[in-house]
Amino acid sequence: MCYKTIRPLLFKLSPETAHHLALGSLKALSKLHLYPAFQSQDVSLKKHVMGLDFPNVVGLGAGLDKNGEYLDGLARLGFGFIEIGTVTPKPQEGNPKPRMFRLPKHHALINRMGFNNKGVGYLVGQVKKSQYKGILGINIGKNKITPNEQAIDDYIDCLRQVYQYASYITINISSPNTPGLRHLQFGEELRGLLQAIKNEQQNLSQQYSIYKPVAVKISPDVSHEEIAEMAQCLLDNDIDGVIACNTTLSREAVAQHPRANETGGLSGQPLAMMSTHVITHLAQALQNQIPIIGLGGIETKTDMQAKLDAGASLVQVYTGLIYQGPGLVKQLLS
Repeated sequence: MCYKTIRPLLFKLSPETAHHLALGSLKALSKLHLYPAFQSQDVSLKKHVMGLDFPNVVGLGAGLDKNGEYLDGLARLGFGFIEIGTVTPKPQEGNPKPRMFRLPKHHALINRMGFNNKGVGYLVGQVKKSQYKGILGINIGKNKITPNEQAIDDYIDCLRQVYQYASYITINISSPNTPGLRHLQFGEELRGLLQAIKNEQQNLSQQYSIYKPVAVKISPDVSHEEIAEMAQCLLDNDIDGVIACNTTLSREAVAQHPRANETGGLSGQPLAMMSTHVITHLAQALQNQIPIIGLGGIETKTDMQAKLDAGASLVQVYTGLIYQGPGLVKQLLS
């Protein structure tokens, strides 16, 4: 109820300003212990996935906390896991502003952020300072200035730096806002990247005497044939998980909106059916051998159940949190 009162005021601000204000307030309130932490008591929601014990199925998707600066505040909302990033080896400003746009009628966002972050070293420092002890995913990408031919070096660099601090690591090769990045999802580029990641994962697991699972985040803008090819590559390289899906370039569901022609990835409710469709076909192609984390347009328990019924083991929220507020996790789990 409180958020429904505040949201119109936040929506008068630019999306990025509102984003930093909301998360900054959450962080401050958390430090002062001015709001109670929510923790689901429903043991049936616990899941063992990728070798990890998740207290519940609802996680925070990457992008909300790019630098790991708000972990302690976010932890009090009741997430079963939190994913931070996307982070790159070197800090980068991202694309010019404005680069995020609300479509309130559709409960959607269009963003062309471009992996704006303070660099992997800064993120690691924030994680080390945090009190958060839950399951932490760290989402890694490549710098914009790094050509695809050298992308493996960026991913390996990030993997090495975050490995001992993450519960699992996500390889982001599906953002539409870094030129050429999505080409890494297909063919020999995907195979070469996953082989290199898997080899380094094995080396790091020996170095630190602990195995940390690796997931790959894919695009919704893929055909059935491409899903089948990606699934086979994931299976061939013993990848531990797959996240479906990232934002979409499609504007079919928002074609009449005045912001529809803004470049960038569309997220929120217009992505719901598309991502569920991808999850369905991905689950069939993977034959339950690799778990799926589903996201895209989750605002209600019905939305969440659709992802689980399609074959996801866990779900993540992001845009739904902006429209429904910090009580969303409790609503989904109650």
